[in-house]
Amino acid sequence: MQNRIFFPQAALDMWLSEGTIDLQGTELTVSREARRYRLLEAAHVRSEVTGAADVNELVGRVKSKQYLQELGAELLESSLILGDNAYDVTPGFLATPIGTFEEFLVSADHKALTAASGEPDPKDDETLLTRLLG
Repeated sequence: MQNRIFFPQAALDMWLSEGTIDLQGTELTVSREARRYRLLEAAHVRSEVTGAADVNELVGRVKSKQYLQELGAELLESSLILGDNAYDVTPGFLATPIGTFEEFLVSADHKALTAASGEPDPKDDETLLTRLLG
């Protein structure tokens, strides 16, 4: 399975205002490296707030909005209701890299940007994101 990363909505808003990323529909591009990711609306479930058991085993997980709605959940900003449970969530997006990391490294867009910056290639997506968005 390909690596995925969760981007909180607040972080995306900040990176957009700084020009660190570009967002076109459901595609996010890390501007400095030309690395592209496909986005899917999601939520990171932080805690169950009613004190009831987490029978849905959602706490600590990131789930797509579609999956949660299929379970019958209702999402509203930072809240999720599912049956008798209520959860605090961080809204955001689940990002999946477009293409393999090796394909990205040899892409013309990436080569042009790194040639101009003089920075060495990152060794993987995690290093790239840590360097650029950390």
